[in-house]
Amino acid sequence: MDVNRNFDQRSNALRMRLVDKRLVSLIKGHRGLSITSIIMGVLGGVLTVIQAYFVSQVIAMVFLESVPIDDILSPLSIIVIVIFLRSCMVFGSELIARRISIRVKNDLRQRLWQHLMNMSPVQVFRERTGELTTAMTMGMDALDAYFAEYLPSLAMAAIIPITILLALFPLDAITGFVLLLTAPLIPVFMLLIGRMADRLTHRQYRLLGRLSAHFLDVIQGLKTLQTLGFSQDQGKVIAQRSDNYGRATLAVLRVAFLSALALEMLTTLSIAVVAVEIGLRLLYDQLGYQNALFILILAPEFYLPLRTLGSRFHAGMQGFAAAKRIFSIMDTPVRMRPPDEQRNGVPRISEAIRFTNVHCSFEAERENVLTGISFELKKGKVTALVGPSGSGKTTIAYLLLRFIDPVSGAIEIDDQPLSAIPVDLWREQIAWVPQTPYLFQDSVQNNIRIGKPDANMSAIVKAARYAHLHDFIHHLPQGYDTLIGERGVRLSAGEAQRLALARAFLRDSPILILDEPSANLDPDLEDKLVGSLQDLAADRTVLIIAHRLPTVTHADHIILLSAGGISQQGSHDELLQVDGPYRRLVKAYGGES
Repeated sequence: MDVNRNFDQRSNALRMRLVDKRLVSLIKGHRGLSITSIIMGVLGGVLTVIQAYFVSQVIAMVFLESVPIDDILSPLSIIVIVIFLRSCMVFGSELIARRISIRVKNDLRQRLWQHLMNMSPVQVFRERTGELTTAMTMGMDALDAYFAEYLPSLAMAAIIPITILLALFPLDAITGFVLLLTAPLIPVFMLLIGRMADRLTHRQYRLLGRLSAHFLDVIQGLKTLQTLGFSQDQGKVIAQRSDNYGRATLAVLRVAFLSALALEMLTTLSIAVVAVEIGLRLLYDQLGYQNALFILILAPEFYLPLRTLGSRFHAGMQGFAAAKRIFSIMDTPVRMRPPDEQRNGVPRISEAIRFTNVHCSFEAERENVLTGISFELKKGKVTALVGPSGSGKTTIAYLLLRFIDPVSGAIEIDDQPLSAIPVDLWREQIAWVPQTPYLFQDSVQNNIRIGKPDANMSAIVKAARYAHLHDFIHHLPQGYDTLIGERGVRLSAGEAQRLALARAFLRDSPILILDEPSANLDPDLEDKLVGSLQDLAADRTVLIIAHRLPTVTHADHIILLSAGGISQQGSHDELLQVDGPYRRLVKAYGGES
């Protein structure tokens, strides 16, 4: 148990260092601004020493030497100038830090967005939309405190104390050693409290992501939950998760207040030690009044950057937790295009798409989803995939769409490997209707036009007629200009399905992939749709994933999948002649007399 706990602690520490290095590396592209900020910090430290020196000089001249007011105007003027310059350095440093933070956030957000675009839809589907949205929005905003507050405070905590020590050691080595010995206590306590804060902050951010994801899922499925009578139950779940997040936030705040108390006590005690040793030496005439006052003025300034770093430490930890989640998304491997993809074009399918001994598995699964499948999708024919859930039907569609690649085996377009064709150009040849199509908060015609953005109105109407949707659209309040709501909330499941089919018909691609196209249609509409598909298949390659018998029986070729392999394939009549799983399936459906 102890070995495992030590291993986990070391692994977490290693991951933290790696994330920290990656965060710091983001600033390398803004090296000029970073160097300017550091120079301003150094100048601010020097001006702090100069200000303390002239303040102590003026006080000594007034209280010990009784110098007339006219004789101290010159050092007072210098103090005013130094204060102004020091304020400019602080303001400039914070302004540069904010600018660096904005640029780094925009750059990182763009990189994250580009990475999400490069990820396979299969990889994106495994992430919850609410968590991705939290990472893109609140996660990026949390980095603002890290770059604009925490990192500048970290730099100032190193620069200003060193500058003050360099000024004090030649003047009073004893006080210099006192400051040098007490200063490390603050980072040590920050480190001890930081371990607890890191664990609690990561838990808080993780709960926030889960709460956001669950809340979005509930909102998107609220109509279904209300229909099934589970909306009240989900309200209780959201309340419970909100309470858990609130408790996690309070735990983080408790640690933040504890660290603030510890830092204030340490700095106060350290300044008190310096004041006592200076007072005793001043009492025994071992130190001059002006030098003693100069050191006392500098002592709080010495600890101020360390106190500021401590107060901003937890804001930095929140940014660190957000960065850890962002980098975990960006570390998801994406499939790189082969160098020859940009040179080869897309061949026209003259014969068929061939699968030869194809094995396929997903990243999170060790066992193959598909095992040694071989078949052909012939041009001008409709091929139907049949089989129970999990048999690999959708995986075949993903292979054709190149969302995933086979582990072994070959997929060929006539005689050319599919892997040699540019992904973007290949997908332009495909019209895909998923099982749950995505519809946007826009008009009916714009949702259909996604299939072909430059299509005119007559082409849109023609596609709607093919999908047997025109009459329904015609009776809508604004016809084709009617808004359908986010995800088609104002449409039934069957209407949304037909709209997605119209989108695919409008695209007019040589390859058509349909995932359960008639799942939400009544038998009459299903028969009409099958007729439309047969008309469209005259010069196209059509693949249908289907469970309903009327869709399957009209296919030219049927492939029955089972446990990732092909158990039977052939035409409907051919398969009925054999006493096999397809015949038993048809008999169970009631389609065989």
